[in-house]
Amino acid sequence: MAVATAAVLTLDCAEPEELAEFYARLLGAELQPLTTPDRVEIVAPGGSRMAFLRDHGFAPPSWPRPDDSQQAHLDLLVEDIDAAERQVVDLGARPLDTKNNGGPRDVRIYSDPAGHPFSLRRA
Repeated sequence: MAVATAAVLTLDCAEPEELAEFYARLLGAELQPLTTPDRVEIVAPGGSRMAFLRDHGFAPPSWPRPDDSQQAHLDLLVEDIDAAERQVVDLGARPLDTKNNGGPRDVRIYSDPAGHPFSLRRA
């Protein structure tokens, strides 16, 4: 028997409404009705859920970290990585590492508008 019925990835940020809109557009997700002004949720077509929680003292994560430790991040699976790259940049993402462009292991790393890292990977 499962302990939980679903998981929600929650990102802390200074402006939850703005970050929720970024990910809603990125994933084709729907914004959910607000239950509190400090938390905004979205649900993607496949049922994936994300939440964005206001943190008044928010400091964006650093990437890469000086100690080279792994941080949590999103891997977004895409069919056309070049088209996806153009779209995420148009939505406000910033490239962090695109040096491994090309070939079967093509991975491109960006930060969302609040500074959280995410990657585009071929599906």
